[in-house]
Amino acid sequence: MIKVAIVEDNKTTREGLETIVNLSPDFRCVCTCATAEEALRVLPKHQPDLVLMDIQLPNMSGVECVAKLKELLPSTQAIMVTVYEDPDRIFRALRAGASGYLLKRSSPEEVLNAMREVMQGGGAMSGEIARKVIGYFREQAATMAAVNQLTAREREVLELVVQGMSNKEIADRLNVTLAAVRWHLKHIYQKLHVHSRTEAVLKLRSTQ
Repeated sequence: MIKVAIVEDNKTTREGLETIVNLSPDFRCVCTCATAEEALRVLPKHQPDLVLMDIQLPNMSGVECVAKLKELLPSTQAIMVTVYEDPDRIFRALRAGASGYLLKRSSPEEVLNAMREVMQGGGAMSGEIARKVIGYFREQAATMAAVNQLTAREREVLELVVQGMSNKEIADRLNVTLAAVRWHLKHIYQKLHVHSRTEAVLKLRSTQ
């Protein structure tokens, strides 16, 4: 029997997940918690094999909680169950140690299948999430290719833009004219497919 813990602040959702877990003879819900802080106190006593973790918890987030639980219970697997499906949240959760990421609208069958997959050593994601992950990697690859097209001088100018320098400050630092800085920025924008300093900075930071 695989022991499961649920960390979810919404009572209805928490009870719904508990019912889903106990539907299968393979799993048994050993405890439920409404906050990350409660989970960090309670879960070590129950030693669950798997945790279903909400991301948006009051005070400490589910991502932070998973990272701390991995220190306390290294062998416990975690699946994030959330309404959020943006790539940043997905990757923060996976970096924190989560083994899967499911949307709250997933069917009971999808939840149970994800739990089985994770306990068999796999990584569980709904089809929607998997598509977002693939799209994110494609976008990152395209951005990296664009950044790699920058000349050494253009990269130098962009790094100074990241530091918050004005065009005049960049010109003074590099000992070039203001027109030269504008010329470099124009080509940086063209290569990165952006239209402003802010967009250029965000694009560079996404590759770091």
